Amino acid sequence: MDKPDTYSRVISPTSSEKEHFLAWDKEYSHLKWGGPASVRGTQAYLLPESRVLDAGSGNGRYLGELARYYCNAVGADISLIALKSSRALIARSGRFAEHLGAGIHELPFKAQAFDGILCYGVLQHLFTDERESAVKEFTRVLRKGGFVFFEAFGCEDMRCGGESSSPLEERTFVRQNGIIYHYFTKEEIRTLFKDFEILELENVIKEKTFKGEVHKRHMVKGIFRKP
Repeated sequence: MDKPDTYSRVISPTSSEKEHFLAWDKEYSHLKWGGPASVRGTQAYLLPESRVLDAGSGNGRYLGELARYYCNAVGADISLIALKSSRALIARSGRFAEHLGAGIHELPFKAQAFDGILCYGVLQHLFTDERESAVKEFTRVLRKGGFVFFEAFGCEDMRCGGESSSPLEERTFVRQNGIIYHYFTKEEIRTLFKDFEILELENVIKEKTFKGEVHKRHMVKGIFRKP
Protein backbone atom coordinates (compact mmCIF):
# COMPACT_ATOMS: atom_id res chain seq x y z
CA MET A 1 0.00 0.00 0.00
CA ASP A 2 1.29 3.47 -0.81
CA LYS A 3 2.26 5.56 2.17
CA PRO A 4 0.25 8.75 2.69
CA ASP A 5 1.98 11.98 1.73
CA THR A 6 2.24 14.91 4.10
CA TYR A 7 1.54 18.28 2.53
CA SER A 8 1.50 20.49 5.62
CA ARG A 9 4.90 22.05 6.27
CA VAL A 10 6.79 20.46 9.14
CA ILE A 11 8.16 23.42 11.15
CA SER A 12 9.52 23.22 14.68
CA PRO A 13 8.01 25.51 17.36
CA THR A 14 11.27 27.49 17.61
CA SER A 15 11.60 28.17 13.87
CA SER A 16 9.90 30.60 11.54
CA GLU A 17 9.11 30.55 7.84
CA LYS A 18 11.38 33.15 6.32
CA GLU A 19 10.43 35.31 3.37
CA HIS A 20 12.80 33.60 0.94
CA PHE A 21 11.21 30.24 1.79
CA LEU A 22 7.70 31.55 1.21
CA ALA A 23 8.76 32.91 -2.18
CA TRP A 24 8.93 29.37 -3.57
CA ASP A 25 5.15 28.82 -3.54
CA LYS A 26 4.75 31.89 -5.72
CA GLU A 27 7.58 30.73 -7.99
CA TYR A 28 6.11 27.25 -8.49
CA SER A 29 2.64 28.63 -9.11
CA HIS A 30 3.78 29.73 -12.58
CA LEU A 31 6.92 27.62 -13.16
CA LYS A 32 6.51 25.28 -16.11
CA TRP A 33 7.47 21.60 -15.93
CA GLY A 34 10.93 21.16 -17.42
CA GLY A 35 10.70 17.42 -17.92
CA PRO A 36 12.57 14.66 -16.05
CA ALA A 37 16.25 15.12 -15.19
CA SER A 38 18.81 12.32 -15.08
CA VAL A 39 19.95 10.72 -11.82
CA ARG A 40 22.02 8.00 -13.48
CA GLY A 41 25.13 9.20 -11.66
CA THR A 42 23.69 7.75 -8.46
CA GLN A 43 23.42 4.19 -9.74
CA ALA A 44 27.11 3.37 -9.37
CA TYR A 45 26.81 4.01 -5.63
CA LEU A 46 23.34 2.90 -4.57
CA LEU A 47 21.53 -0.44 -4.71
CA PRO A 48 17.98 -0.65 -6.17
CA GLU A 49 16.48 -1.27 -2.70
CA SER A 50 18.06 1.90 -1.30
CA ARG A 51 16.06 4.59 0.48
CA VAL A 52 16.90 7.90 -1.17
CA LEU A 53 15.95 11.45 -0.21
CA ASP A 54 15.58 14.21 -2.77
CA ALA A 55 16.39 17.18 -0.52
CA GLY A 56 14.56 20.12 -2.06
CA SER A 57 12.63 18.01 -4.55
CA GLY A 58 10.62 20.84 -6.14
CA ASN A 59 8.15 19.65 -8.78
CA GLY A 60 9.74 16.22 -9.03
CA ARG A 61 12.15 16.41 -11.97
CA TYR A 62 14.73 14.31 -10.11
CA LEU A 63 12.36 12.59 -7.69
CA GLY A 64 10.42 10.90 -10.47
CA GLU A 65 13.64 9.43 -11.84
CA LEU A 66 14.74 8.33 -8.38
CA ALA A 67 11.40 6.51 -8.08
CA ARG A 68 12.25 4.73 -11.36
CA TYR A 69 15.50 3.28 -9.99
CA TYR A 70 14.97 2.90 -6.23
CA CYS A 71 12.21 1.19 -4.30
CA ASN A 72 11.89 3.92 -1.69
CA ALA A 73 12.23 7.50 -2.95
CA VAL A 74 11.28 10.41 -0.70
CA GLY A 75 10.96 14.08 -1.64
CA ALA A 76 11.10 16.96 0.83
CA ASP A 77 10.44 20.56 -0.18
CA ILE A 78 9.39 23.83 1.44
CA SER A 79 6.80 24.53 -1.31
CA LEU A 80 3.47 22.76 -0.97
CA ILE A 81 2.54 23.82 -4.50
CA ALA A 82 5.66 22.11 -5.84
CA LEU A 83 4.91 18.93 -3.89
CA LYS A 84 1.34 18.77 -5.19
CA SER A 85 2.58 19.12 -8.76
CA SER A 86 5.31 16.55 -8.20
CA ARG A 87 2.95 13.93 -6.81
CA ALA A 88 0.54 14.32 -9.71
CA LEU A 89 3.27 14.07 -12.33
CA ILE A 90 4.90 11.03 -10.73
CA ALA A 91 1.55 9.29 -10.30
CA ARG A 92 0.79 9.78 -14.01
CA SER A 93 4.04 7.98 -14.80
CA GLY A 94 2.86 4.98 -12.78
CA ARG A 95 5.43 5.43 -10.03
CA PHE A 96 5.25 6.36 -6.37
CA ALA A 97 7.40 8.58 -4.18
CA GLU A 98 6.67 9.81 -0.69
CA HIS A 99 6.31 13.60 -0.41
CA LEU A 100 6.85 15.72 2.69
CA GLY A 101 6.63 19.48 3.26
CA ALA A 102 9.82 20.49 5.08
CA GLY A 103 12.91 22.65 4.78
CA ILE A 104 16.14 20.72 4.27
CA HIS A 105 17.72 22.56 7.21
CA GLU A 106 15.14 20.91 9.53
CA LEU A 107 14.48 17.42 8.20
CA PRO A 108 11.71 15.51 10.05
CA PHE A 109 13.32 12.08 9.72
CA LYS A 110 14.92 9.70 12.18
CA ALA A 111 18.69 9.36 12.35
CA GLN A 112 20.28 7.09 9.73
CA ALA A 113 17.06 6.86 7.73
CA PHE A 114 18.58 7.09 4.22
CA ASP A 115 21.20 5.41 2.06
CA GLY A 116 21.56 8.41 -0.22
CA ILE A 117 20.63 12.08 -0.51
CA LEU A 118 20.27 13.98 -3.76
CA CYS A 119 20.71 17.75 -3.39
CA TYR A 120 20.81 19.36 -6.83
CA GLY A 121 20.40 23.12 -7.13
CA VAL A 122 19.13 23.64 -3.59
CA LEU A 123 21.89 24.70 -1.18
CA GLN A 124 22.49 27.72 -3.42
CA HIS A 125 19.14 29.12 -2.27
CA LEU A 126 20.03 29.23 1.44
CA PHE A 127 21.95 31.57 3.72
CA THR A 128 25.17 30.43 5.41
CA ASP A 129 23.59 29.27 8.67
CA GLU A 130 20.86 27.42 6.75
CA ARG A 131 23.39 25.68 4.50
CA GLU A 132 25.39 24.58 7.53
CA SER A 133 22.24 23.32 9.25
CA ALA A 134 21.23 21.41 6.12
CA VAL A 135 24.56 19.60 5.88
CA LYS A 136 24.37 18.71 9.58
CA GLU A 137 20.93 17.26 8.89
CA PHE A 138 22.34 15.27 5.97
CA THR A 139 24.94 13.82 8.34
CA ARG A 140 22.26 12.92 10.87
CA VAL A 141 19.76 11.23 8.53
CA LEU A 142 22.33 9.35 6.43
CA ARG A 143 23.39 5.85 7.35
CA LYS A 144 27.10 5.14 7.79
CA GLY A 145 28.59 4.82 4.31
CA GLY A 146 25.69 6.76 2.77
CA PHE A 147 26.19 9.21 -0.08
CA VAL A 148 25.34 12.84 -0.84
CA PHE A 149 25.04 13.79 -4.52
CA PHE A 150 25.54 17.53 -4.79
CA GLU A 151 25.26 20.23 -7.43
CA ALA A 152 25.06 24.03 -7.15
CA PHE A 153 26.00 27.27 -8.89
CA GLY A 154 29.69 28.17 -9.02
CA CYS A 155 31.20 31.62 -8.45
CA GLU A 156 32.37 32.07 -12.07
CA ASP A 157 28.84 31.83 -13.40
CA MET A 158 27.58 34.68 -15.59
CA ARG A 159 24.63 35.13 -13.22
CA CYS A 160 26.80 35.80 -10.15
CA GLY A 161 25.82 39.33 -9.17
CA GLY A 162 22.79 41.48 -8.55
CA GLU A 163 21.09 42.96 -5.52
CA SER A 164 22.94 42.13 -2.31
CA SER A 165 21.10 39.86 0.09
CA SER A 166 19.97 40.74 3.58
CA PRO A 167 21.78 39.71 5.73
CA LEU A 168 24.77 40.73 3.63
CA GLU A 169 26.78 37.64 2.66
CA GLU A 170 29.57 37.18 0.15
CA ARG A 171 28.46 36.00 -3.33
CA THR A 172 24.82 35.88 -2.17
CA PHE A 173 22.08 37.84 -3.92
CA VAL A 174 18.32 38.21 -3.87
CA ARG A 175 16.32 38.26 -7.09
CA GLN A 176 13.12 40.19 -7.74
CA ASN A 177 11.11 37.08 -6.97
CA GLY A 178 12.51 37.07 -3.42
CA ILE A 179 14.59 33.93 -3.90
CA ILE A 180 18.18 33.78 -2.62
CA TYR A 181 21.06 32.82 -4.93
CA HIS A 182 24.49 31.91 -3.59
CA TYR A 183 27.50 31.08 -5.79
CA PHE A 184 30.01 28.56 -4.42
CA THR A 185 33.74 28.02 -4.63
CA LYS A 186 35.16 24.49 -4.42
CA GLU A 187 37.02 25.44 -1.24
CA GLU A 188 33.78 26.59 0.36
CA ILE A 189 32.14 23.26 -0.42
CA ARG A 190 35.09 21.33 1.01
CA THR A 191 34.65 23.24 4.25
CA LEU A 192 30.88 22.78 4.25
CA PHE A 193 31.22 19.00 3.81
CA LYS A 194 34.30 18.68 6.03
CA ASP A 195 32.82 15.74 7.96
CA PHE A 196 32.35 13.72 4.76
CA GLU A 197 34.78 11.81 2.59
CA ILE A 198 34.94 13.69 -0.71
CA LEU A 199 34.85 11.16 -3.55
CA GLU A 200 34.34 13.66 -6.36
CA LEU A 201 34.36 17.45 -6.53
CA GLU A 202 34.64 19.29 -9.82
CA ASN A 203 33.94 22.55 -11.55
CA VAL A 204 31.77 22.19 -14.63
CA ILE A 205 32.19 25.25 -16.84
CA LYS A 206 30.41 25.76 -20.13
CA GLU A 207 30.26 28.74 -22.45
CA LYS A 208 27.07 30.42 -23.56
CA THR A 209 26.76 33.11 -26.21
CA PHE A 210 24.37 35.88 -25.26
CA LYS A 211 23.86 38.93 -27.49
CA GLY A 212 27.06 38.16 -29.31
CA GLU A 213 29.14 37.88 -26.14
CA VAL A 214 30.51 34.67 -24.63
CA HIS A 215 29.61 34.08 -20.99
CA LYS A 216 30.41 31.29 -18.51
CA ARG A 217 27.92 28.93 -16.92
CA HIS A 218 29.56 27.44 -13.85
CA MET A 219 28.33 24.55 -11.72
CA VAL A 220 30.11 22.72 -8.92
CA LYS A 221 29.32 19.02 -8.60
CA GLY A 222 30.33 16.53 -5.94
CA ILE A 223 29.77 13.13 -4.39
CA PHE A 224 30.41 12.77 -0.65
CA ARG A 225 30.33 9.71 1.62
CA LYS A 226 29.53 9.63 5.33
CA PRO A 227 32.42 7.84 7.12
